[in-house]
Amino acid sequence: MDWKLFATTFGLVFMAELGDKTQLATLVLASEGEGKWMVFAGSALALVTTSALAVLGGELVSRVVPPGVLPKVAGVLFVLLGLWMILAKGD
Repeated sequence: MDWKLFATTFGLVFMAELGDKTQLATLVLASEGEGKWMVFAGSALALVTTSALAVLGGELVSRVVPPGVLPKVAGVLFVLLGLWMILAKGD
């Protein structure tokens, strides 16, 4: 088992999820009353499902695109999305 890969993945996903809209939505749902464990179970299952889809998608993409290209493409997309958000007019 590759513990370094596990720790890196956990750290990156954990940091990416802190304070994002999904975590804030979960916080709001949990604060609205009883059933906090159902909110936890629902949000945990949603994160596991989206992570599974990402892993499967990565598996498929890696068959066509060389692995060294993917981080560069993702970085460019993040920069472009960031610029778009900064420059977009508040409609």
